[in-house]
Amino acid sequence: MPRLRPEPTRDILEVDWPFFGELCRALALHVAKSYDPDLIVGIAKAGVIPAAIIASILQREFVSIAIARPRAGAEPELVQAPPNTIKGKRLLLVDETCDTGDTFKLALHTVKGMKPADVRTASSFMTGRWRPDFHAFETEKAIVLPWDREIIEDGELVVRPDLRAWLAR
Repeated sequence: MPRLRPEPTRDILEVDWPFFGELCRALALHVAKSYDPDLIVGIAKAGVIPAAIIASILQREFVSIAIARPRAGAEPELVQAPPNTIKGKRLLLVDETCDTGDTFKLALHTVKGMKPADVRTASSFMTGRWRPDFHAFETEKAIVLPWDREIIEDGELVVRPDLRAWLAR
């Protein structure tokens, strides 16, 4: 089930696939200049998309961790930990957007408990005050990602009902 969006309180940045791809490439280059991770850890669901792209560009292995909010406004909860193979490795923990940092904080706590050699954080978008170690694009706007924009209803691809008002502004 897609995340429900509250009524927007800020401007919207609608991201298309080509722009998102360029951000992933820029983020991989930014990371490569100062960090050499052994393993890329994507935060599911949406963080696995930039993480898999970055893992491919950096030619590193990829694993995931699943964190979700059971309902709108709830604290994030660990759904699935990453595999034990992260022990002793340098990790790059990737999510698509970083705002409050709550998801990253839970992911960091989880992976640090598994004793990696080092952990750094990266996000495609930084939209709030919590700063990951690496990010590709900083904005105060709310982000609508290409995979969040549309769903299938009655066999047709349509704009998600909870986004229609946002995107019509």
